[in-house]
Amino acid sequence: MNTVETGCWHLSLRFGPDTFRSGMDPFSFLRYMNTMGKIVHLVTITQGLPALEEIDAESCYLGFEISYESQASKVEIESIFDFVRDDCEVHILPPHGQIQHYIDLIERLSNEEMKLGEILVKCGTLTPNELEAALAKQADLPAVDKQPIGQALVNEQLVQPAVVNAALEKQRQVKETKNSESNFIRIDANKLDELINLVGELIIAGAGATLIANKSGDSAMNEATSNIATLVEQVRDSALALRMVQIGATFSRFNRVVRDVSKELGKDIRLEISGEETELDKTVVEKISDPLTHLVRNSMDHGIESAEARVAKGKPAYGTLKLNAFHDSGSIVIEVSDDGAGLNRDKILAKAIDKGLVSPDQSLSDKEIYNLIFEAGFSTADAVSNLSGRGVGMDVVKRNIQALRGTIDIQSTPGLGCTMSIRLPLTLAIIDGFLVGVADSSYVVPLDMVVECIELSTEDYESSVSDKRNFINLRGEVLPYLKLRQEFECKGEPPARQNIVVMQYANQKVGLVVDKLIGEFQTVIKPLGKVFEHVKGIGGFTILGSGSVALVLDVPRMMQLANRESTKEQALAES
Repeated sequence: MNTVETGCWHLSLRFGPDTFRSGMDPFSFLRYMNTMGKIVHLVTITQGLPALEEIDAESCYLGFEISYESQASKVEIESIFDFVRDDCEVHILPPHGQIQHYIDLIERLSNEEMKLGEILVKCGTLTPNELEAALAKQADLPAVDKQPIGQALVNEQLVQPAVVNAALEKQRQVKETKNSESNFIRIDANKLDELINLVGELIIAGAGATLIANKSGDSAMNEATSNIATLVEQVRDSALALRMVQIGATFSRFNRVVRDVSKELGKDIRLEISGEETELDKTVVEKISDPLTHLVRNSMDHGIESAEARVAKGKPAYGTLKLNAFHDSGSIVIEVSDDGAGLNRDKILAKAIDKGLVSPDQSLSDKEIYNLIFEAGFSTADAVSNLSGRGVGMDVVKRNIQALRGTIDIQSTPGLGCTMSIRLPLTLAIIDGFLVGVADSSYVVPLDMVVECIELSTEDYESSVSDKRNFINLRGEVLPYLKLRQEFECKGEPPARQNIVVMQYANQKVGLVVDKLIGEFQTVIKPLGKVFEHVKGIGGFTILGSGSVALVLDVPRMMQLANRESTKEQALAES
C-alpha cells in the first residue's frame, strides 16, 4: 500500500533488540501516536523474527509499516520516538500533498546562502536528527563511495527527489543573486538627487552657451557647443537612468495586502501581477505606493463580490485582482483591474444628486459620472467599515496622482469588472521638450506627446472666429484644439500665420494653437511656487538659455479643457 499517495504520512519503524531491556513498550508509542493523529493502516513486519527455539524473551524483534493521518509536522512526529531513538530506526515520508507545500516553503525562503541540508531542515522535510545521521554516515564512507548529500538523502528515502531539486534550484538562484549584487554599489539617494540637480544646471548653462555661440556667428564655436550639448544630453540620460527602478518591488508588497484584506472581508481573492520589469523614476515609485494601496483595497471591498454572489452570476467563487504596468508614449501606465461587479452608474449618480454635486436635470456621460467618485467626501458605501464608507480616500488618490503630473482614468463594465488606469511621466526632473511661442511668452510641451505640427489655415481661423468653432478636420479626423493666446489672455493681435501643435496622450489627440514653433529643447522642470499651484494647465517652469522663464504645459489638463470646449460648441450647434 503506497500511503504517500493516500494523503497520509508513512512511517517505517524498526525497534532495536534492547527496547524491552530499556523498559520501553513499542505499543505505548503506537498508542501515543493516536493522540496526535490517527493510525489508518498498520502492517507488522516479521522478517526479523528468528526460529522459535532461538527467540530471546528479553529481545524485541518488532517492526511496523504505518499509514498515519496527522496535521503534525515531521519534527513533531519524530519526537514521539525520542526515548528509543538510539535503539530504533524511524523513516518518515510525508503525504504526496505535503511535497508541494515543502517546495513552496523553499521558494519563499530568504535569499541568504545556506547549505542543502539547512534548506531542507528549514522547510521541514528533513529533521535535524535525520540530517546529522546522514552526514555521519557519509563521513564514515570511503571517498570513492561518497555521494552528494542530496542523492544520499533520496537513496535513504528521507527526502523526495522533487524537494531536493527545489532546494538545489534555490541554492542556484541565491548564488546568481549574490553574484549580481556584487556588481552594484549602494549610493545615498540624496547624493543621486544632488547629481540630477547639477545636471539640470549644466543643461541650462549649456543652453546659454549655445545661444551666445549662435549670436557670435563663429562656426568653430558653434561646432564646439554642439558637441558639448550632445555630451550633456548623454550625461543627462545616464544620470536619469540611475534613478530608474523596476516597479516589481512595489507590486510584490501587495501580495500581503491582498491576503490580509481578503481574510478581513471573508472573500477569496487572488492577485495576478504583470509588467514587474517596467522601470520608472524612483521618486514616482515612492509616491505612488499609497494611491495604489487605496485603489487595491477599494477594488477588493467595493468591486469584488462575495463568493455566493459570484457563483450566482456564473463566475468563479474566487475573485481576481490584477496589477499591470507598461510604457506608452513616453509615460508609464499602471492598471488596477478586478473582475467584480463594476461601478454602479445609477447609484453613483443618485448619491451625487443627493449631495448636490450635480443637478437632477444635468446630462452627464458615463465617464463623467464615474469621475464623481473622486469628489471630496463622496462614498456609496451603505455602512462605515475599517476599509470604506467615510468618503475619504479617492479624492486624495486623485490629488496625489495629479501632484506627480499624472492622470487617472476609469473603465467599467457592469457585471464584469473595473479598471483604474494611472498614467504618469517616466521622470519628474528633466525631459525633452518642444518650445513654442505665444506673444512674448514661451511654453514647453513634452516632446514625447507631440505628434506633428501643422499650419492653421486662413479658412479654419476665420471659421473659428465667426462660428466660435474650436475643432478642425485633420485628414478625416475631428481634432479639437485650444488657443493658448485666448486661454492665457495674452495681449496683442495674433500673427497672420499660426500653427497647431498636435499632441497625443492616452490615445486622445488635441491641438494647441500657437504663434510660432521654436524647436526641441532640453527642459529642466522646476516646481511652481505655492502662489501658482492652482493655475490650470501649467505643470512647472524651466529657465531658457537667455535667462527668461518658459512655462511647462500640463498636457492632460490642456486636453480636458480642449475637449470640454469642443463638446460645449457641438452642443450649442446642435441646439
